[in-house]
Amino acid sequence: MTEYDKYTTPLSSRYASEEMSSIFSLRNRFSTWRKLWLNLAIAEKELGLDVITDEAIEQMKANLIITDKELARASAQEAIVRHDVMAHVHTFGETCPAAAGIIHLGATSCYVTDNADLIFLRDAYDVIIPKLVNVIDRLSKFAMEYKDLPVLGWTHFQPAQLTTLGKRSTLWIQELLWDLRNFVRARNDLGLRGVKGTTGTQASFLALFHGNHDKVEELDERVTELLGFDTVYPVTGQTYSRKIDIDVLAPLASFAATAHKMATDIRLLANLKEVEEPFEKSQIGSSAMAYKRNPMRCERVCSLARHLGSLYSDAVQTASVQWFERTLDDSAIRRISLPGAFLTTDILLSTLLNISSGLVVYPKVIERRIKSELPFMATENIIMAMVEKGASRQDVHENIRVLSQQASDVVKKQGGENDLIERIQNDAFFEPIWKDLDTLLKPSTFVGRAPQQVEKFVSRDVKNALEPFQVMINNEEVKLNV
Repeated sequence: MTEYDKYTTPLSSRYASEEMSSIFSLRNRFSTWRKLWLNLAIAEKELGLDVITDEAIEQMKANLIITDKELARASAQEAIVRHDVMAHVHTFGETCPAAAGIIHLGATSCYVTDNADLIFLRDAYDVIIPKLVNVIDRLSKFAMEYKDLPVLGWTHFQPAQLTTLGKRSTLWIQELLWDLRNFVRARNDLGLRGVKGTTGTQASFLALFHGNHDKVEELDERVTELLGFDTVYPVTGQTYSRKIDIDVLAPLASFAATAHKMATDIRLLANLKEVEEPFEKSQIGSSAMAYKRNPMRCERVCSLARHLGSLYSDAVQTASVQWFERTLDDSAIRRISLPGAFLTTDILLSTLLNISSGLVVYPKVIERRIKSELPFMATENIIMAMVEKGASRQDVHENIRVLSQQASDVVKKQGGENDLIERIQNDAFFEPIWKDLDTLLKPSTFVGRAPQQVEKFVSRDVKNALEPFQVMINNEEVKLNV
């Protein structure tokens, strides 16, 4: 049986970056366990446990990255003992004989499993935060480029007041800025479980240090420091509280909503032929309809965003059913949902980077659609202009209502073009404003403060939000795996 005969998740095999996939790989997981065992031994030795020798420390340091051969040996051992942590304790001990008797000293399985998970969650956020920063940066450039381009607004997906293409994109950017805030907050709130023992009482470590409470506290703080965390959770059961997983996944689920909304907007605009996602020269849109340019990237975003949003409920339900100091029914689902959530977020951001770097705009199509709807939208301006010329507001309203209904019938019943302006030009009642019609129908006069809003938003809000992340911004081309 080869790899082609086994199911593999497309999250890692088809879509996600190598950088994100490696964080949740078996090699990184078990190598991180070794790093945890090493730092526990270093801290215990520093605090006076002479049973831990310099040779033991050096052997552990020299073998932190688990080899393929060791992975196979640990897998065979686990089949015998039915315990993954103990299988790796034995395997690490065989590789480091001087340390065999002190590996995992005083610890419970969750010392390595839970602390490793917290490290992975932190590292995973460190991968997706720069990608989100770059999506925001590229969309901001797009917003500025098209801040003055009038487009038809849509409410209820019915024609509404004009806006600009740049202003529309700021709606996406603003939500992404909130997502960035939430990502950073969740990342920085992560602490370490630390060294807490089997039920969180640190009893085993208190025994190791012969009842010296101060040394146990120093051990907890020192291990936290060695592993690069600023904080350690002050109290835990056997595991860290699974409510932490809720806090970690909530920003990702919220981002999923942002991504889905943005991709849906672009899909709708593609149908209108106003804006399209990038379409490569050799890309095939349909196996049957050769002319098609399907928005497959945005469709992928919507599909995976729905999956990402659903994973949040895994964390909520798991946290709510934990019994006392721990229960093991959290284990299997967390092996799936935590890596899955970050792999999916990574894919979404890579795809959005690709999309935002190459959005294609069709101004002539946009202009034609505006012209077809603008006459109806200009009626209020025409009414006000006529009143300024001395006409009664009510008389103008009635006259333009009648002409509008006639023009609407032409469009809807006859399939013709909107001829409202032509009707106004042929109606002597409106003669006072005939010469002003070109000005009254200029699209740029219908967008309000949209261009100014874009300029202020990008120059102030976006700039301030991205200021701490300038080193992360790049202009690299983003290639998708498929």
